[in-house]
Amino acid sequence: MTKSETLSGNQKRKMRSASRLYAVQALFQMEAAGQTIDAIQREFLDHRFGAFVEDEGIEYIEGDVELFGALVTEAVNNQARIDQMTDRALVAKWPIARIDPTLRALFRAAGAEFLDPETPPKVVITEFVDVARAFFPESREPKFVNAVLDHMAREARPEAF
Repeated sequence: MTKSETLSGNQKRKMRSASRLYAVQALFQMEAAGQTIDAIQREFLDHRFGAFVEDEGIEYIEGDVELFGALVTEAVNNQARIDQMTDRALVAKWPIARIDPTLRALFRAAGAEFLDPETPPKVVITEFVDVARAFFPESREPKFVNAVLDHMAREARPEAF
């Protein structure tokens, strides 16, 4: 029996949610620090997934390795397509290059998941709005993210609506 077979559905959901957050962090870090996809994936798998940072008293939740890898890889491989989809969802005066880099990373990770037919678009929207709340707990960004992701989802997967 593999580890994933022994996990409850709730544990698997939490791991998938954590992987979405980690993917946004990884994409942000790749852009900010100019890191390669291989280096960033290695760093997150070795030092974030399930890690305990004793100095800070922080314990990172274990993530879904496959989902994390797929989101980061697809976001990088399909960045131009995802950025164009995001641009069409944004107001003309605010192209993706002008928005907050955390939001840019979030839209890229969500866009990558929209390209995968496995996850229903409404689940992707809900999950990434929750990620936006984690990064912007006291602001309007989650509502903005919801509107942009709804537009992106309808473009990427119109059959789901």
